[in-house]
Amino acid sequence: MNIPNLLTLIRIVLVPIFVILIMQGSFSSALAVFVIAGITDGLDGFLARILNQQTVLGSYLDPLADKALIITSFVILSVLEIVPGWLAVVVISRDCIILFGVSVLFLMSVPIEIRPTYVSKATTVMQLLTVFFVLVSKFQPGYTNSMVIETLFWGTAFFTVVSGFYYIFKGIKAANNS
Repeated sequence: MNIPNLLTLIRIVLVPIFVILIMQGSFSSALAVFVIAGITDGLDGFLARILNQQTVLGSYLDPLADKALIITSFVILSVLEIVPGWLAVVVISRDCIILFGVSVLFLMSVPIEIRPTYVSKATTVMQLLTVFFVLVSKFQPGYTNSMVIETLFWGTAFFTVVSGFYYIFKGIKAANNS
């Protein structure tokens, strides 16, 4: 076990704590946990590179930890009607479609390497910013206006759909080339 993988595991453990805090209405504490999770995300990748501690385990755990945090955030916030349900469906559907596509390609023995692209990174940033500002607006009413939040909702949906289609087309191309 190295430090980057330990940080990733901490992020995974923070997910249920985040959910509990949201369910209790402790939005400021939930925001703090969310920010800590975000810091561990950046820090684990940075440390893995500079300490040359990139591992196969880390390459699987890191994106799983990211998805656990994002999907859980959108589910709990939509259940509580803080984030629109349609946005949670868009975010979760994209990840399910990507997972389904990768599984199909694996079963077809099609070699595929999934690396983050600029659009997928922008998607992740938009999703994280949406959760961040929604949490800020819950414990600091008036700090962010509804137009900013609404713009984040639509921007997140846009980037999520675009990146989903990118991965679909990339998967179809890989399947056709095998």
